[in-house]
Amino acid sequence: MDGNGRKYTGGKGLTWAKPILSFATKNFLPLALVGGVVLGLANPSLGCLADRFYLSKIGPFGIFIISGLTLRNKEIGNAVEAWPVGLFGLVSILLLTPYFSRLILQIQLQPQELLTGLALFSCMPTTLSSGVALTQLAGGNSALALAMTVLSNILGILIVPFSISKYVAKGVGITLPTKQLFTSLVFTILIPLILGKVVREYFKGLGHFVDHNQKLFSKINSVLLSLVPWIQVSRSRSLLLMVKPTVFLVAIGLGILLHMILLALHALAIWSLSAVSGGKNSLFSRKGNAIALILVASQKTLPVTVAVIEPLGGALGESGLLVLPCVAAHLNQIIIDSFLVDFWLRKDDSRNVKVA
Repeated sequence: MDGNGRKYTGGKGLTWAKPILSFATKNFLPLALVGGVVLGLANPSLGCLADRFYLSKIGPFGIFIISGLTLRNKEIGNAVEAWPVGLFGLVSILLLTPYFSRLILQIQLQPQELLTGLALFSCMPTTLSSGVALTQLAGGNSALALAMTVLSNILGILIVPFSISKYVAKGVGITLPTKQLFTSLVFTILIPLILGKVVREYFKGLGHFVDHNQKLFSKINSVLLSLVPWIQVSRSRSLLLMVKPTVFLVAIGLGILLHMILLALHALAIWSLSAVSGGKNSLFSRKGNAIALILVASQKTLPVTVAVIEPLGGALGESGLLVLPCVAAHLNQIIIDSFLVDFWLRKDDSRNVKVA
């Protein structure tokens, strides 16, 4: 009540904000990723400054610390039990999906580097952190996602050069900085993962806190994941402006189409393998395993692509133009999958409401 006896209604003035906050909460990950892209385009200097201070390394490091903190012993057992799913995922990532590079190179587009870059991208192992983070957010088998991520990137150091030589660059000697990549994998994935797990086991109270605050840690994961598009777009903005918009949009469309095809094929593979290996009792039909396989096996990593392109010295074209479609494809796959995860979560919520 105010001095004149009228009711104070200041609280009602904020009712308009409730739907906005509700929407932002439910769509936090895709909004964070799109926000990173917009910020990178609007003010690239901030993203470049963040990259100079190794924020691009801190993001994946933080994601895998959280992965270790949230990793229950039961989940490790589930990952071991689901080894046939993981094995199929590795075969798909390293041996089956690289074949799409040959199909990509059949398309006519100038400059040719945009297609060659996308073809190289399709030969890569899975993303270092995005697939794991998205699997966790979707409630999938995160331990299985971790196993496929680590093994595909380690084996990829040996297999990727052969895939590129066979499908993309016949006659061009492809070498990878093996020691550098292996060291990066150890410091980016294994050390933070083990550190997070050790802290969880040693400080039981922290483990309980993490288990009871999954939504908080999911949002932290989303923020860390959004650092990737922000920094990558900031670094590539000047090069992006040099390419004709229509040509670049075609290249972006091809990258999106490639990812959508991979998602569809892996969903079809899960359905087929479930049908021939026990139906509803199959390891492939378990929701957590299916989520991990669809997300992790359908994504490709950008850092390894860059590591492949840099030593080529222009053998396959201008390095900057080769990297550009890979950056776009990398960002698009994360954004698309974030909306897919959001769709799955909404579907689960609606089912829970019906059951209640």
